[in-house]
Amino acid sequence: MFMARNYEFFRDKAAFGWNFAFPFLIILGFGFIFGSREYQEFKVGVFPVQAGEEFLLESTIPPAFQNGKYLDFIAFGEFRGAEEKLRHQKIDILIDRNSPAHAYWINDSSPKGYIAEQLFLASFKENKNRAEKQVIQGLQVRYIDWLFPGILAMNMMFSALWGVGYVVVRYRKNGALKRLKATPLTALEYLSAQMFSRIFLLMFTLAVVWLGSNLIFHFQVLGSYTALAFVFFLGGLSLCSMGLVLAARGTSEEFTSGILNFITWPMMFLSEVWFSMEGAPNWLQNLAKIFPLTHLLTGARKIMNDGASLSEVSGECFIMTLVTVLCLLVASYLFSWNE
Repeated sequence: MFMARNYEFFRDKAAFGWNFAFPFLIILGFGFIFGSREYQEFKVGVFPVQAGEEFLLESTIPPAFQNGKYLDFIAFGEFRGAEEKLRHQKIDILIDRNSPAHAYWINDSSPKGYIAEQLFLASFKENKNRAEKQVIQGLQVRYIDWLFPGILAMNMMFSALWGVGYVVVRYRKNGALKRLKATPLTALEYLSAQMFSRIFLLMFTLAVVWLGSNLIFHFQVLGSYTALAFVFFLGGLSLCSMGLVLAARGTSEEFTSGILNFITWPMMFLSEVWFSMEGAPNWLQNLAKIFPLTHLLTGARKIMNDGASLSEVSGECFIMTLVTVLCLLVASYLFSWNE
């Protein structure tokens, strides 16, 4: 049996090749994100900046601060967008590059903002050139409060894609789907049943994990629990529907496993599960927006940490609903009971 299983794997050229290609793609992805710049600790927002403009050369920011180590300067076109990033602690300090008074803003609840402010003030040689301070009020957001939705969503992603995509392929391979073909069951009915069965398990798991973790960490939810549950529900549906597209015709469990990894790992790193993408290249941030996991986390964090209502995350809800409907229709059209 050991040798037979090895022969089966080696004869599946797609799966065999994928086991070499996937680690390379992971290393390549990390190289694009982290390999092009030195380690940077504090994120400094600078505004107003036009596209392609060298915003540090023609500015009132002291050269000593510009040349400081572990500082990542991020350009913003206007104050409003930059203020929102500062309020959510995606940047640590915000500086007006054209202000003669060296106006800057910090979030009074950010520990890193306080240290970035001290570095900025220390870059002035004389006290008379001290900068004009502005404070943006904000609630203290613990890292665990920011991270927790990401952990829940990541678990939902793996359970949805593997629990639907991989299992359906296994059913097709062992002949279970072939027997169902003789019944009046349509492809749309079968796939819908698979999707809703999985979302029931996902939401039940989500509730149990939430309740257990909340007893220890006491997470803050400024918005509605109903709205938060609805966002996770739509996110789970969209992820399940993606798994159905992958399972529409696949017959190789090994190759399906490779494709699922190809989808889940980029989502896990680009959808802000573990860390903010602020400061990453613009093309990488735009790429992250094609993933439903990104919109799930954006909506969930807005409700939890900003007290957003369901109407305020309607854009994210619309995208997740659209992904669900499109993927379900595509999967139904492509679905094969046999191969």
